Amino acid sequence: MPSLEDMKRMANVEAEPLLARLKDDPNNSDLLIQVGNIYKSTHQFKEAVDFYNKALQVHPENVAIRTEMASCLYYIGDVDGAINELQGSLQYDPKDANSLFNLGMIKWQGKKDSKGALAAWRELLKANPQLSADRKATVQKLMSEVERKGSS
Repeated sequence: MPSLEDMKRMANVEAEPLLARLKDDPNNSDLLIQVGNIYKSTHQFKEAVDFYNKALQVHPENVAIRTEMASCLYYIGDVDGAINELQGSLQYDPKDANSLFNLGMIKWQGKKDSKGALAAWRELLKANPQLSADRKATVQKLMSEVERKGSS
């Protein structure tokens, strides 16, 4: 298992050609996202946030990247920043299943806000009747767990 330092070195090597291309095209959101993804996949969350943020300056409506950035913010301990990003995602797409799911998780785990988590997941189920049975079951299981822990 590589150490975090090994993973950082690997990420830097993998990102190097993309970073070189960004020098000539610094607002290329696709390249910025690719670099952010490299850093996220190697647990270099702060670096990923920096590149996702630059991509969002070019395309603020990119809900998927806002959601990715929110996860990275959560992993580096910025719970409020993560919630703000997810709420920003929902401004662009109020029904986005990933944003609603993550909002519930972060409210529950990061803020100990059971009511907020349940509200996000209820909205997720209401706004997305087409969710797969597996995903719906996962959300319902989480809701039951939150409700059970809330009453104990």
